[in-house]
Amino acid sequence: MSVLPTHLIRHTVLHGDCVEVMQRMTSGSVDFILTDPPYLCRYKSRIGQTIANDDRDGWVGPAFAEMYRLLKPDAFCVSFYGWNAVDKFVAAWRTTGFHLVGHIVFRKRYASATGYTESRHEQAYLLAKGRPELSGSPVPDVMDWEYTGNRLHPTQKPINVLRPLIEAFCPPDGQVLDPFCGSGSTLVAARLAGRCCVGIELETTHCHTAELRLNSQLHAGARKLAG
Repeated sequence: MSVLPTHLIRHTVLHGDCVEVMQRMTSGSVDFILTDPPYLCRYKSRIGQTIANDDRDGWVGPAFAEMYRLLKPDAFCVSFYGWNAVDKFVAAWRTTGFHLVGHIVFRKRYASATGYTESRHEQAYLLAKGRPELSGSPVPDVMDWEYTGNRLHPTQKPINVLRPLIEAFCPPDGQVLDPFCGSGSTLVAARLAGRCCVGIELETTHCHTAELRLNSQLHAGARKLAG
């Protein structure tokens, strides 16, 4: 199995199963992980779109074990998760070695689904490897959400929500990894925040979208520097 030297794959989208791809990456080479894995809720959009591997949980433990290995000591991971499967996510995080050090709720102005209650929030856990230093200006644990319209991905996350997380938990010259990068919102947010980034995506169409968005942001940055 060939090794992917992380310092040579910056500003890149890698196509494939994230566990297999991460196994080829160098241990302790990533400064921050921000990811939005399948929620294990058998998601189906109003127009019938689905999420790969959202109907099984065998990948959860192996994926977060690789993320933990790739993180540098005393670093953070922010992971969105499905509340209905929180026991599976928390068990995997703790087994892997992560400490649960924060919980963030993103409030919506609209209901994304209805059942016994209206779904008006997203949520993410702040996970730590080791004991990172406290920030002098921590982000709030309740933040406002922005609706993307899910135009590029069935569960597309808003860049303006992701960017403050990157700025808060990744050093200015750091490398951000998103193993479930979807349409590339984390990668665009990382570039806007001045960080390096690597994304991994299983589905070919979404991988292509992420590449286009990242390349567009890289070219915009180059034009700004040249202009």
